Amino acid sequence: MELIVPTLGESITEATVSKWLKKVGDSFEADEPLVEIETDKITVEVPAPSAGSISEIKVEEGADVNIGGVLALLGDQKTTNGSAANEKAEIKDTPKVKPEEQKETTSSDVNQDNPKLSPAVQKLVAENNLSADKISSSRSDGRLTKEDVFNFMNSPSTKKTPSTEREEVVKMSKIRKTIATRLKESQNTAAILTTFNEVDMSEIMNVRESKKEDFMERYNVKLGFMSFFVKAVVTSLQEYPAVNAEIRDDNIIYKNHFDIGIAVGTKKGLVVPVLKNADTMSFGDIEQTIVELSTKAKEGSLTMDDLTGGTFTISNGGVYGSMLSTPIINRPQSGILGMHNIQKRAVVVDDEVVIRPMMYLAFSYDHRIIDGKESVGFLVGIKNLLENPSKLILGV
Repeated sequence: MELIVPTLGESITEATVSKWLKKVGDSFEADEPLVEIETDKITVEVPAPSAGSISEIKVEEGADVNIGGVLALLGDQKTTNGSAANEKAEIKDTPKVKPEEQKETTSSDVNQDNPKLSPAVQKLVAENNLSADKISSSRSDGRLTKEDVFNFMNSPSTKKTPSTEREEVVKMSKIRKTIATRLKESQNTAAILTTFNEVDMSEIMNVRESKKEDFMERYNVKLGFMSFFVKAVVTSLQEYPAVNAEIRDDNIIYKNHFDIGIAVGTKKGLVVPVLKNADTMSFGDIEQTIVELSTKAKEGSLTMDDLTGGTFTISNGGVYGSMLSTPIINRPQSGILGMHNIQKRAVVVDDEVVIRPMMYLAFSYDHRIIDGKESVGFLVGIKNLLENPSKLILGV
């Protein structure tokens, strides 16, 4: 039996083998992940079509393979593990151990049966001789992700001693190469300008504080800033349709749907999962979907459908402490909004100097399709909505 590279999307023709999760001779169960492959957009695990063992690996780690290509040859479990009769005999002859006689549980014991671990995470924990119980989960259900394990390994208390080599050569991943190519293409093809403004976050922070418990009880998710920004962006896009459009050949394509990409940083690079039909979503829908997409992004389980179809992008550099930046347009879109960190600053309100939590906003846009007046109006519209969140909540 052959292990085949699955179809991963219309535009994807090849993938790169990033890591084999099983080696030649290893046995596995049906649907157990055998190998990680990555494309220019996503990383996926290829599962076993049925129980068996690895007979031969056809594509080594780091090599490219076409969609539909053969990754490995699979054999029956008996080929590697011996006859079923011998296995049963071994099991039958193994003496039972009373609970009080069992040895102290080791990290490898925990890894085998811990419900917090997927097979891929279990393998990562075992390979690095880690204890799952010492790793904190970023998920509400307590399950560990690869991101959790990597964060634990890179923490000051567990990080390995830095290499003594003056230089280290590491091959760029397919995702990183694609990010680099597309960002450069964006700069080369679009006439990118950036306009700036600042927003007083006081009212939004007041709403979040007063409604956080009710919101959590109703939607089982925290009320974040992003839902307010998504709502404000969609409302302003409806007023300035050119910002939601794209240039295709000699035509301008105006979009009557509002699919908002949310930039998420991962270990392997930036990905932009998309909130489909964001104009129809409630605050709760937006926050729940963002949590779901962010979790999938960190776990490397995003699908092509999650990443395609965006009409506008929001990037939050503020989570990393950025004060101000000029975001690059996510082609073929025509605009991107950059959020930044919130800082208390002295501002003038009604001729008085007061301290307010302020955030700088940056709107980068394609000047070929969006004029200066439209760009400024679009960003000012977002600012006004954020400073008056009742307009977003009530729709007036």
